[in-house]
Amino acid sequence: MHALVEPFRRSLEVLDRVGAERIFEEALASATPIQAVEGVVVPALQQMGDAWEAGAVALSQIYMGGRFCEELVEKVLPPSDPDRKHQPRSAIVVFSDYHMLGKRIVYSLMRASGFELFDYGRMDADELVQRAVADGIRVLLISVLMLPSALKVREVSTRLRAASPGIRIIVGGAPFLFDERLWVDVGADAMGRSAADAVTIVGGWMEEMP
Repeated sequence: MHALVEPFRRSLEVLDRVGAERIFEEALASATPIQAVEGVVVPALQQMGDAWEAGAVALSQIYMGGRFCEELVEKVLPPSDPDRKHQPRSAIVVFSDYHMLGKRIVYSLMRASGFELFDYGRMDADELVQRAVADGIRVLLISVLMLPSALKVREVSTRLRAASPGIRIIVGGAPFLFDERLWVDVGADAMGRSAADAVTIVGGWMEEMP
């Protein structure tokens, strides 16, 4: 299985859908669908995230690779499949901004890695707090582009923890890359530098949360 990760990643990077699907089918020939996803798809996407941080691949490659992997996973692990990761109720949102690409990439990679989560689109503080509480969200992923939006996360985290003390919040976006302590200042539990970080962090939380 490990030997398939690199060729699968290379196929994704050059947008070779046919090659990537062939390699994924090869993995399925010797493993269960969830084993193929966790053994080939997830590590390949994580490697692409690392390559993006190093400037070796473009954001468009991450986006398209994630979307294609999401389609592959949907075929073998539909939303109702019991092999999808059993996790606390989760959601992702763009907070007080209009830049959707970062959130779309994270959402695609999370689903391509077997996670289920609500896509809240874009929301402001009042709507986000009300919706998260109503949905019983325990893991919230917040994406922002501008510093004023990042600073408003403190209000959301304070209000959410008053209503749902056990909620975990992970933030991401340009302001948190420029100031690596900002996520602590706004009351988040973690900060993801890349979409792959989100998969790793939420996966770790799942092991701790009942």
